[in-house]
Order: sequence, then structure tokens, then C-alpha cells
Amino acid sequence: MKGAHFLLSLAVLALATSIASAYDPSPLQDFCVAVDDPNKALFVNGKFCRDPKLAKAEDFFTSGLNIPGNTDNPVGSNVTTVNVDKIPGLNTLGISLVRIDYAPYGENPPHIHPRGSEILVVVEGTLYVGFVTSNQKDGKNRLFTKVLNKGDVFVFPIGLIHFQFNPGHTPAVAFAGLSSQNAGVITIANAVFGSDPPINPDVLTRAFQVDKNIIDYLQKQFWYDNN
Repeated sequence: MKGAHFLLSLAVLALATSIASAYDPSPLQDFCVAVDDPNKALFVNGKFCRDPKLAKAEDFFTSGLNIPGNTDNPVGSNVTTVNVDKIPGLNTLGISLVRIDYAPYGENPPHIHPRGSEILVVVEGTLYVGFVTSNQKDGKNRLFTKVLNKGDVFVFPIGLIHFQFNPGHTPAVAFAGLSSQNAGVITIANAVFGSDPPINPDVLTRAFQVDKNIIDYLQKQFWYDNN
């Protein structure tokens, strides 16, 4: 009898383990609408794989990250992305890289990466960086900030609002690795005030608890994308 209970316990444990490990893969895009007609289908969760026999060194290579990005724009920064679109060999590896250039007093505005955490290293200049947690039990969103100098490293957890600002008189440069071949980016101001079509102003007026004229003004601005 004890043997039967032992075998039943093992079976339940095995089933629980199977259920716990059998989850859907993380998406690599914002959404993927199901379609029955294969002629209207597009494979986007990753990319099609080349026959390994046909792979070559160039599939795992790119260049140009030594070239500064153009920071002559409203936010004073430029993000040069190296993802699976630049290096086909990154497909399925779950990593990507960016170079970020900052003009004096330039910033990479508050944004999130919905599909990847980020680890950033400063190679030139000084940066004031930070991220905000999700809602805590006390109803607050905690802010973590740090001033980084050359050689310093900072981590931004997946999906959390974060930013970088150059408080110096000289340009700054940073490189960052992301834990996705396509981490995505949502710049908060652009998404909220520059969506197409615009979000109903009544929604934003209540959400931000400001006069509707302020929302109307913000929605009429040009929201620059530095990526």
C-alpha cells in the first residue's frame, strides 16, 4: 500500500513539473494575430533559419559601432541598435546590443523594453541614470538612480521605465546589452501623447489630472524617436 502511495506521489510530482515547465515561449513582437490562410501568414517570432551548411562568417558580423550617432535632435541622443536585423546569426540567441550617444545635456527619454533586461556600461562621459519599479504594496513606485562615470555599469530590469541623462558639458557614450534579439522599445511620452490615432484627450486629462488644454498642447507636439 505504501508503495502505491509512493508511486502516486511520484506521478503527481512529475505531472506538476511537466505543467510548470510547459509554458508558451516569450513573444518577439507586440502581438501575433492567428490566421488560417498560409498565404497571408508571416513568421515573426524569430526568423526563418538558414541551412547551417550555408552559414558564413558574415552572418555573425557587423561593423560601424565606432561611428558616433547623430545627436542633433530634440532629445540630444541617438541609439544605434545591433539586433537580429543587423546580425542574422543572433536569431534564437536572445541577445542584442546598442550604442547610445548623448550630446551635452542630452537624454535617452523614459522608456521601457517589453521583451528584455538591459545592462549598460559608460565608455565616455558621465550619465545620470535610473529606473522606476512597478506598483508596490504601499501604492508607490520606487525610483533607483545613480550617477555613472566611465567604466561604471548599471542594470535596468525588463519592462520597467528607465532613462539616461548626460549632465555634463561634453558628449557621453554608452554601450548596452539586452536579453532579447528584439527587446522592443516604448518611449513613454511618444506612446502616450504621440500615438496614431491619438488617445482620447478625456482619457489623458483624467489620468494625468491636468487641464485638458495641456493635453491638447502635448498631443500637438512632434515627438522625436531617437532609435
